[in-house]
Amino acid sequence: MKHYLIVGGTRGIGAALATQLIGEGHSVTIWARNAVDVDGAHFFINNPAERAPDLTGLPDVLDGLVYCPGSINLKPFARLSVDDFLQDFQINVLGAVRTLQSVAPLLKKSNHASVVLFSSVAATLGMPFHASVASSKAAIEGLVKSLAAEWAPAIRVNGIAPSLTNTSLAEKLLNSADKMDVAAKRHPLQKVGDPKEVAAMAAFLLSPQAGWISGQILHVDGGMSTLKN
Repeated sequence: MKHYLIVGGTRGIGAALATQLIGEGHSVTIWARNAVDVDGAHFFINNPAERAPDLTGLPDVLDGLVYCPGSINLKPFARLSVDDFLQDFQINVLGAVRTLQSVAPLLKKSNHASVVLFSSVAATLGMPFHASVASSKAAIEGLVKSLAAEWAPAIRVNGIAPSLTNTSLAEKLLNSADKMDVAAKRHPLQKVGDPKEVAAMAAFLLSPQAGWISGQILHVDGGMSTLKN
């Protein structure tokens, strides 16, 4: 049994990952802003996007950390304020930084620690109206590579860059059959992402099977970032 921390694990990809890891017999602690029950997980209210997290309830050793919070703030560049950029940076980057700095001593006690952060296909593929979120997710990719180098060989650090995934975060973009169909057709694999598919990649990166993988950004995006549709 390994001990994992999932930040933002009460819905979408985070909840799917927690369910998978618990089903495999691991211990999972979830941090989130609001109390939501995930069967079998240890839950604590923490919002590292706003303040340094409280480490109460964490085990002495952490084998893995997954930081799931994200944002979809789509606006024309002319309508984006500096506050929009700051908010996306707070959620996507500074929340991850506060979490990583807080739990690094616990990760370093493990013999096989792994960190997974989330980028976006928009950090690689230029997409209109994505300037603020793409900027913050590109920063996450830089953080992944820098920390992977700094923390090697003790801690592996990787990122996942999904395309549009059917979660509550993307609800406004997928809340009708027509929207779902249009979104699916934008991808070479003709579907939007399923949270369980993205969670499965995160679980793999946490596992010993990924023991020779670090500093990578894995694109789980229906082929969008590399294939012409």
